[in-house]
Amino acid sequence: MTDIKIAIENGNEAVMPTATTVRDAISELLSNKQRKRTVAVSIDGETVDLATQLNSDAILTPIQLGSDESLTILRHSTAHVMAEAVRDLFGTDVKVAIGPSIDDGFYYDFERSEAFTPDDFEKIEARMTEIIRKALPFTRSEITSDEAIKRFDAEGEKYKVELIKDLGVDSVSLYQQGAFTDLCRGPHLPDTSWIKAFKLLRVAGAYWRGDEKNVMLQRIYGTAFFDQKALKKHLNALEEAKKRDHRKLGKELALFTIQDEIGPGLILWQPKGALLRKLIEDYWKDAHYQNDYELLYTPHIARQDLWKTSGHLDFYSENMYSAMDIDDVAYQLKPMNCPFHIGIYNSQKRSYREFPIRWCELGTVYRYERAGALHGLLRVRGFTQDDAHIFCMQSQLEDEIFNILDLNLSILKTFGFDQYDIYLSTRPDKYVGTDENWEQSTEALKMALEKKGLSYSLDPGEGVFYGPKIDIKIKDQLGRSWQCSTIQVDFNLPERFKVSYTGADNQEHQPIMIHRALMGSLERFIGVLIEHYGGVFPLWFAPVQARILNITDAQADYCEDVYKSLRKAGVRIEKDLRNEKLNYKIREAQMTKIPYMLIIGDKEKENQTVTLRLRDGKNITDMTVDDFAKKVAEECLQGRGI
Repeated sequence: MTDIKIAIENGNEAVMPTATTVRDAISELLSNKQRKRTVAVSIDGETVDLATQLNSDAILTPIQLGSDESLTILRHSTAHVMAEAVRDLFGTDVKVAIGPSIDDGFYYDFERSEAFTPDDFEKIEARMTEIIRKALPFTRSEITSDEAIKRFDAEGEKYKVELIKDLGVDSVSLYQQGAFTDLCRGPHLPDTSWIKAFKLLRVAGAYWRGDEKNVMLQRIYGTAFFDQKALKKHLNALEEAKKRDHRKLGKELALFTIQDEIGPGLILWQPKGALLRKLIEDYWKDAHYQNDYELLYTPHIARQDLWKTSGHLDFYSENMYSAMDIDDVAYQLKPMNCPFHIGIYNSQKRSYREFPIRWCELGTVYRYERAGALHGLLRVRGFTQDDAHIFCMQSQLEDEIFNILDLNLSILKTFGFDQYDIYLSTRPDKYVGTDENWEQSTEALKMALEKKGLSYSLDPGEGVFYGPKIDIKIKDQLGRSWQCSTIQVDFNLPERFKVSYTGADNQEHQPIMIHRALMGSLERFIGVLIEHYGGVFPLWFAPVQARILNITDAQADYCEDVYKSLRKAGVRIEKDLRNEKLNYKIREAQMTKIPYMLIIGDKEKENQTVTLRLRDGKNITDMTVDDFAKKVAEECLQGRGI
């Protein structure tokens, strides 16, 4: 038996016999306190269990309680315990599919003839608790794929058999705790007793492997933490998220609707939602005009040949709708706006003196999304991108990225988003363009981020095939991340469409093309806004800024005069002159989250004033109608950062 050298990254090291387990190694190299907090370790970027044998020199990076990776391991392990509990309770007629950890939790897919119910959840949780208390070790083994297929086939686990066959490998790893064995790469916790706090949350339908042609399974979602306090905090956040759900608030505030008879994933904007959208669009257009962009409008369909030239039919056809025949020519709905902007560019000769050219469009595009993926405003089939394309020279690229970031962060801040994560995605395995172009463009993105003083994470190999990109994920009031802005450098389309300009040397050159969307899509952005603010919008983009409430019919005429005057002054005003008690009308206005209520009784009519009441219940000193109009105008300017 030979000796090997084991070290803790930036820590102790020791010489140990080969086949030493990770558990034995950390017992030697870590303090007792650190060892008790170590869930697993990372070796050369690969995460392994504590039971893993070490057969060569290694540097161990401990994965300790509290880290994101430790939570991932915990939740994956809890999914296995849930699967064991389900099988214990409902028998082997239940077939298990897959059970990964996900953001904030885990799930497991089951095939079962009967539907799971909330009562079943209580039974499953109770059985899970029994399993956890037994401190069952998660034991890893490796067998040949043929052996695994025979084993799972004999147990009737058809989903496991299919997975193994699709893997096409010689051997697979299994994990066992108690009487339950699962196909799994791991890693897992040392034993079930490490699971301290968990909760099953809901059940939903899920097609096997995400394919609507396959059988519908039942997906049980849950979450887990290393302590009850963290679990309670998470469950409270989930309750708050339910209250802020944009689908619920969208209905309550009469912003939008989706109807099956019209089509799933297609948004119908109601008057208040349409006004909210208009306010956002107007602000967006003004901000772009001030930043030297020009506005474009383009069609919703184009000849199919356009999408062949652009490469979308090669790379994106599964997300496009079927062609339609018009005058014996195939046309398709647009999934992107880019080729149209290139068409405008190519409509005349261009000179380097025109650069940079900045064009923007609120362009509606259509993309096929699976029915199971549709989600209110957040995942739809027709949406409006806040799109822009910039044509520039390589020497201008860094400055243009810098300017985009300035505009991007300014717009996000105006809407109340000042927390975000930024990612720089680099060249993937399959790409177009020269290595030199990729290096220069990636460096330009990197330098712009650094000059702006923005921290970012590298996302190696996750650039699009036509160029590197910057992605910005905004964080809402609950700390949730939402993919929002993207800035992409493109070498592909300029080449495909033979885009060129005449340079200072009087020769033809290919420009750099930058794609960018700041909000991503209006639908998604508005959905995030609704949840971020819980429907309590700032005054400047609240669809209704004020509602007039009379005390008796005696003030109706004066209320009408106030309504007309404020509407003429540009205030977004409603009136409620029903013969109802004032408190009832106030409560309704508060429920619909209107910023101001204008209370009008005999005193206000006599003094030609209004009494202001805020949506939080506070009252403000009486003021004249003109003064209120000025107050609203000033608050809106402040809200827009003007």
